[in-house]
Amino acid sequence: MTVTYTTAVCTHNCPDACGVRVGVEDGRIVSLAGDPDHPITRGFLCGKVNRYTERVYHPERIRTPLRRVGAKGEGRFAPISWDEALDEIAENFRRVMAEYGAEAILPYSYSGSVGRVSMHIGHRLFHALGASRLARTICSTQAVEGQKYTTGAGLAADIEELPHSRLIILWGSNVVSTNLHLLPLIREARKAGARLVVIDPHRNHTARQADWYLPIRPGTDAALALGLMREIIAANLYDAAFVDRYTLGFEDLRRACEPYTLERVAEITALAAEDVRRLAHEYGGTRASFLRLGLGPTRRRNGGMVVRTIACLPALTGAWEARGGGFMRQGWANGHLDLAYLTAPRPDDPPARTVNMLHLGHALTELRDPPVMALYAYNSNPAAVAPDQTQVHAGLRRPDLFVAVHEQMPTDTTDFADIVLPATTFLEQEDVGAGSGTRYVQYSAQAIAPQGEARSNLDTFAALAGRLGIEDPVYTGGFAHLAERLLHSDWAPPGGFDLAAFRAGRALKLHPPEQPWREGRLATPSGKFEFVSAALAAQGLSALPEYVPSPEGHEDNALKSRYPLQLCTPHAHHLINSSFANTPSSRKLDRPARIRLNPADAAARGLDEGQRVRVFNDRGECFLGVEVTEDVRPGVGVAEAVWWPRDHAHSGERGNVNRLTSAETTDLGGGARFQECLVQVEAAG
Repeated sequence: MTVTYTTAVCTHNCPDACGVRVGVEDGRIVSLAGDPDHPITRGFLCGKVNRYTERVYHPERIRTPLRRVGAKGEGRFAPISWDEALDEIAENFRRVMAEYGAEAILPYSYSGSVGRVSMHIGHRLFHALGASRLARTICSTQAVEGQKYTTGAGLAADIEELPHSRLIILWGSNVVSTNLHLLPLIREARKAGARLVVIDPHRNHTARQADWYLPIRPGTDAALALGLMREIIAANLYDAAFVDRYTLGFEDLRRACEPYTLERVAEITALAAEDVRRLAHEYGGTRASFLRLGLGPTRRRNGGMVVRTIACLPALTGAWEARGGGFMRQGWANGHLDLAYLTAPRPDDPPARTVNMLHLGHALTELRDPPVMALYAYNSNPAAVAPDQTQVHAGLRRPDLFVAVHEQMPTDTTDFADIVLPATTFLEQEDVGAGSGTRYVQYSAQAIAPQGEARSNLDTFAALAGRLGIEDPVYTGGFAHLAERLLHSDWAPPGGFDLAAFRAGRALKLHPPEQPWREGRLATPSGKFEFVSAALAAQGLSALPEYVPSPEGHEDNALKSRYPLQLCTPHAHHLINSSFANTPSSRKLDRPARIRLNPADAAARGLDEGQRVRVFNDRGECFLGVEVTEDVRPGVGVAEAVWWPRDHAHSGERGNVNRLTSAETTDLGGGARFQECLVQVEAAG
């Protein structure tokens, strides 16, 4: 047989949106490689996607629709046809709407696929029904919201300019595990003389590669940023001309930074005062400085303010003007397509309440008028990833709750379902790829036929819309119509997108305005970088950057006396959120279900390497193995996530680290506080 090659785009939740060269022989994948013509992928893939055939051909793959035959949570099902499954879902939706109203239906989805069609195609159906709307906040809404008060939405340095940087700071960003294709660009810069600084509480894969690693205390990032700015201003290292022309509120910022002396910042952050001073002088003295901020520091009560505060740094130094300089939280290609075409309610859609996805446990157990009586989950594994897991599982067990799940694998969430629908992988469907870390958009071709009876989100929602009497061109116009419609963009290249090149699978680069601050066109009220924000003040919040200590942080209080360890839950190296947790290579390589402790903390508790421990707080408990390592600060525990709850089962009770995390939200954007969590650890019985 002859091997044929197709170009797809990985649609897992990663900034890179890699182009994937897929070799197929006799209808089966025989090779996977990075697309050598892709300007970011450059011919290589991460280990997870290199081994993606494990997922496509996994023996546990769901291949037919299923109906529950056991108790909820048992995961016992019998095969049924697609017609039976879709009819049953539609009948239950109609029953719930008739008895309770449409708001008793709740969709639950996020980034199991970030393909622009598959991620968003369900919104219009649920809007048309009048179902409860989901605030999709579990990842980065606090970061998006926080940055806009300093730089306006959508501003990010171009990572392809990174080789021209002379100082690269990765702040709470483990790019080796979560943004791998940044590494070749960093290496190019380092060969040309750039230094790499990593700021993180955990000496992770990226920190080990740094020229200088700063082990900051969790939750103190804003204090460090304020201290750096104070020293930069005091040493006259800021760009006075840039500040004068393109920023608002410099004198107010100077006063806000004044209390953050080197000594005070050292006390807060547990970094040496001399290291804070040295970093300020290196950053302030290097215009071509690139600051990449990860999401870890933002997943705390003051997460929005953390981003706002750190985003002030490159405006203070004028780094935005230098080639290879500036700030990047994400690259925004995904945010500059016409997603509103898929996601925005139409004028004749019924009004509906909004439920924050972080409050799923509350919604399923306590929400009234009406209660949630039907849940449709897709692109997500809420039984594993949602906080306040004990309450989430209690809600999913309700015998009167109808649950439908569209999924590739049997997960903790499918175990609670009444109906399970088999889903395609990104290699079995068409989609539009647009990375959150790049400026590229690309057509993803279907490489192989769906496994078994698996169907895409587009096909499934189109079939449900037909059964529910919803007429919408989104579901009847076909994929090509949707793909080209999404390419309407305020960042379109001059002359528009080359549709022939797009259909051929070529990565097309979006064109944001160059140096918009020079024309007063930043997306802030003033058109400038705003050190002081009247918009924040109008909400009763601090107009200026600030550091707010966390009640679940390092400072002594009654809660910390009972739960003295700060738990960090960064992404595991071989997982993407909860995806890949059941593939053999990930389970072998990442040694699941463990907590890393500093030797001093392990010794104080009489714990040895590999010992099984109970990790607990007032919200719940889970059971992990111990790894004793100097890579973790004293007073901190690191449990990489998100392993499935069934992998943490102890005495018949499933549960992962999200039994410990809070469903409370951040200061801005209603985002998640996964990294703000005090716990205690003891030997398991």
